Amino acid sequence: MKKNIALVMGGYSGEHAVSIASGNQVYGQLDHTKYNVYKIVIDREEWWWDADGEHRPVDRGDFTVCDNGHKVKFDLAFIIVHGNPGENGVLQGYFDTLGIRYTTCGYYTSALTFHKGYCNPVVKSFGLVKVAPSVLLYKEPPTDAKLDELMQGMTYPVFVKPAAGGSSVATTKVKCREQLLPAIREAFTEDRQVLVEEFIPGREFDCGVMQFPKGSKYLGWHPDFKHKLVFPVTEIIPTGGHEFFDYEAKYDGFSNEVCPAQCDEALAKHIQEVSYRLYDLLGCRGIVRFDYIYNTDEQELYFLEVNTIPGQSAESIVPKQARAMGISPAELYEMSIQAALQ
Repeated sequence: MKKNIALVMGGYSGEHAVSIASGNQVYGQLDHTKYNVYKIVIDREEWWWDADGEHRPVDRGDFTVCDNGHKVKFDLAFIIVHGNPGENGVLQGYFDTLGIRYTTCGYYTSALTFHKGYCNPVVKSFGLVKVAPSVLLYKEPPTDAKLDELMQGMTYPVFVKPAAGGSSVATTKVKCREQLLPAIREAFTEDRQVLVEEFIPGREFDCGVMQFPKGSKYLGWHPDFKHKLVFPVTEIIPTGGHEFFDYEAKYDGFSNEVCPAQCDEALAKHIQEVSYRLYDLLGCRGIVRFDYIYNTDEQELYFLEVNTIPGQSAESIVPKQARAMGISPAELYEMSIQAALQ
């Protein structure tokens, strides 16, 4: 019998529209002869099944929908909600309670990795990669005097960002003291905790990793990465006057994403090895993307963040990395489903 797949998209954050774009891309790539795929859209007001443009309610008590008079229970949730509540573990905890499998990392890993202020010290403790100096701010912007005290030992420029957020929403590169407090206030509009992180100059690289299902043709595909797929490294080069990979650079075409990255082979291999190990150490599942800065002066790799639900639009980084390996989006998502169902 065909499996019932809930393709869950939307969410409560500033990444809602990005999530819808990712979800629609995935929907078009899934095998509808093999699965009954239901587009489930969530926002703060309601959760609904998008039945060809018609909104039909989702019963949140058991996560079911009514289709032609029949209650539909789902075999799997394909979660493509960036940000809250998909990437921070809230949906995962909900599905765990209901006994519904899903395609992403579990509750604990999602909650940890989504909060940069908590994840970065954990990653640093592994000793695999450096992490930039940072300060975590709580609840509200500090006073001027307190801010100066907190910033002692840090040098400008710095990045100010919501501690739990994505897509560079409310993220600002701050070059001087006068710009700092306004940037912090903006970040607090997105989250109750804000991270101020020292800027690391260098080249930005991303690397996707995923586990493949048992019996996959990719088993043993690489002598060093036998148990997971580690995708080719991508270099992100902002263009059009953008100084970093901000929201516009990500989604409005102001960046060059070179895959495979044109860098030293040893560096690319190091990035893949670190990503492979972090995937296990952080308890990841599903498709995950790790982001780094390589400081060319120090010749050191710095961890930026881990995206446990990376973008899946046609131009997103991980689908491009998969295509560089000869893996189509349809095959990528089929492997993700099969791995989650096993």
